[in-house]
Amino acid sequence: MERKVAVTGGIGSGKSHVCKRLEARGIDVFECDASAKRIMREDLEIRRRLVELVGDDAYVGGKLNKAAIARFMMEREGNVEKVNGIVHPAVAADFIASGKRWMECAILFESGFQQYVDTVVCVTAPFETRIRRVVERDGITREKAMEWMERQWPQEQVARHSHFIIVNDGIEDIDRQINRLFDFLEEREKTILTTIQQQGK
Repeated sequence: MERKVAVTGGIGSGKSHVCKRLEARGIDVFECDASAKRIMREDLEIRRRLVELVGDDAYVGGKLNKAAIARFMMEREGNVEKVNGIVHPAVAADFIASGKRWMECAILFESGFQQYVDTVVCVTAPFETRIRRVVERDGITREKAMEWMERQWPQEQVARHSHFIIVNDGIEDIDRQINRLFDFLEEREKTILTTIQQQGK
């Protein structure tokens, strides 16, 4: 049985960089964020439900109006869950249909996507490093970057719920940590198989 692995981490942690290093080793990683964007653009049923929820300005000229979606999600408590309730099941179905073993998901635990994998890898980085990366990448203010971070689970909480940690602070060697991750996954697989065999006796 092929086990499934999720790579997660808060904004600015550099999980996409880690996934690129994994892809360089031949691992095909499913990107939840890219899937969600594609589904919101192309899936007619999802589009219909978003317009019904958000209003006609959810799409302008046939294109997703991200500003309108974001505004709706910020308007009142519960709106984020309403949008996610439409999009997340479709992304989960897309992952399952893809047949891929690895996924990259920023809000793994918030979305409940941990149920689709066997092992969770958390990518971490120091707070100031994360802030700097987001400000430089997106051209936003420090305050806006912090606001985005506060909408996600705290890094320490994500790490506590994960099976393996990769430190992406610009100092620790990523590839060496990935080697250790592969060793960890191999040992974890052996342990699971041993447990299954013992239960079958």
